[in-house]
Amino acid sequence: MRASLLLPALSAASLAVAQQPVEAYLDGAAEHLGGLYRHLHAHPELSLREQETAARMADELRALGLEVTEKVGGTGVVGVLRCGDGPTVLIRADMDALPVAEETGLPYASKIRAEAADGRAIGVMHACGHDLHMTCLVGVAGYFAAHRDAFGGTLVFQLQPAEELGAGMRGMLADGLLTRFPRPDYALALHTSADLPVGQIGLRAGPAMANVDSCDITLYGRSGHGAAPHLTVDPIVQASKLVLDLQTIVSREIDPQDACVVTVGSIHAGQKHNIIPPSCHLQLTIRSYTDAVRAQLIEAIRRKAAAAAASCDAPPPKVELSEGTPALQNEAALTAKVRAAVQAALGAQSVVDMKPAMVGEDFGRLRGAGVPLCMFRLGTIAPARLAAMRAEGSVPGLHSGRYYPDYASALRIGVRALVAATVRAARD
Repeated sequence: MRASLLLPALSAASLAVAQQPVEAYLDGAAEHLGGLYRHLHAHPELSLREQETAARMADELRALGLEVTEKVGGTGVVGVLRCGDGPTVLIRADMDALPVAEETGLPYASKIRAEAADGRAIGVMHACGHDLHMTCLVGVAGYFAAHRDAFGGTLVFQLQPAEELGAGMRGMLADGLLTRFPRPDYALALHTSADLPVGQIGLRAGPAMANVDSCDITLYGRSGHGAAPHLTVDPIVQASKLVLDLQTIVSREIDPQDACVVTVGSIHAGQKHNIIPPSCHLQLTIRSYTDAVRAQLIEAIRRKAAAAAASCDAPPPKVELSEGTPALQNEAALTAKVRAAVQAALGAQSVVDMKPAMVGEDFGRLRGAGVPLCMFRLGTIAPARLAAMRAEGSVPGLHSGRYYPDYASALRIGVRALVAATVRAARD
């Protein structure tokens, strides 16, 4: 019989008492975890290049006594901690940084430079909080390694590469994340928030982050002299028609209650004032929350691209989709458990309702594989600093070179929230 059937649901009072060992553990681990965070922040690595970061994470988990497997789906790391015969919970953190030059002026600021795909030198920074995600995961692993009786099941700790490309979870799943290791009954993760104060947790059931698809459209024409346009087929005119027509998909074809976005982020054609080019290339981002709206958007884009070409008697366009990431949908029952656990551990006012965001997050791929999941947002800015930034009208968001968390206090809250959520997910 599973341990979860033998253990009663924890009351708010008992959960609050259960947090006392967590606080004591964090008191003892604070120096190590703080040093780990500063190291990770100062040594970021770009997506699919996380070799040193992965090695450090593997060393951290091995030192805690976990069963560690490296190079899962590339640079991914999986650590397994067996605490009993109860349910299995997966806790995930992402490892990659961004091609962003740091502007914080912190003593442990990243000075790392890397080479972009086109050969340019670029700055590299943990501007999305993945350094804090990893440190929280190590903190949770350390707590449960020292207090195995607090859980009673199996914990799978996933360190994932390439979240910023939407590729890391897919690679780890393809390499046996759910078959080579204990299959999770539940999956949990946190994500930093740049506009929540330390001490608050943002949470919502259902769609939390969006389906994200990249779309490349190539429109074809017949090149020639700009002084004789009647002898050409102009792909720039096609593109102009199409850019405007694409805007009507959201406003006139999608139910107004279904939020979605179609944005043309790039358009390139031609090299000279008086030459009509042979083609024009557009790059789009497509975002939605439901599978039905996602499919409707893609069909409409294909249809309107073909119509723009036909209206100019041009060859059919090429429409290519890539970098598809499914929406992150927080499972309702699990999210209710997480909410109750965090409120019991941190106080009733600690949880705030979050609106869904149009950003992408490949943690949602686990839902497609049949694993109930919940990701919550972790407040990372000291209340006084956040208030001052709001008064100035300047709150740096994630992916900004000026964003940095007040890591020492945010880390404690993140570990406490994840521990409480993990225990509650498995015991109710």
